Amino acid sequence: MRLLSKFIFFKLMGWKLIGPFPEVKKCVVIVAPHTSWVDFFIGLLVRSIIKREINFIGKKSLFNPPFGWYFRWMGGAPIDRSRNSDTVVNTTKIFEQRDIFRLALSPEGTRKKVTQWKTGFYYIAKQAKVPIIMVSFDYGKKEVKISDPVFPTDSKETDFKRYKEFFKGVVGKIPEYT
Repeated sequence: MRLLSKFIFFKLMGWKLIGPFPEVKKCVVIVAPHTSWVDFFIGLLVRSIIKREINFIGKKSLFNPPFGWYFRWMGGAPIDRSRNSDTVVNTTKIFEQRDIFRLALSPEGTRKKVTQWKTGFYYIAKQAKVPIIMVSFDYGKKEVKISDPVFPTDSKETDFKRYKEFFKGVVGKIPEYT
């Protein structure tokens, strides 16, 4: 499967992979910009190429029969996202329960253009005491760029400037949503 993924990603699509994925068992992976459903398939190809399990969270109902097995097999973890539930706390518990958990999230929280990122990924990483790895999907340059792991500090403002700098100039699949 890895050979097929490499053939599709590098040869057919003509993309490049910049930077190795760090040797960490637990982290929050922020992927941006997220402007299209195509990003999911780019992510699957990269996940296969780097030979790492990358996880996601989804509402509990997704993990019910008949398709729940598929979402778990794909690396998903069910989470209670109701109003009465704290997603950051619940996600942190998943990090505590697993030996390996690399949670991929879109900091925009949507595929549309946003003026401000969501902060959940930051607080999950802080509470779980895991690093953040930044991954850009740059359709303009046809490259996926992976950062070194960065632990959040006590200065959210400074940290977010660093994250935004990493993604500066990156063009999404739908440029007007970038």
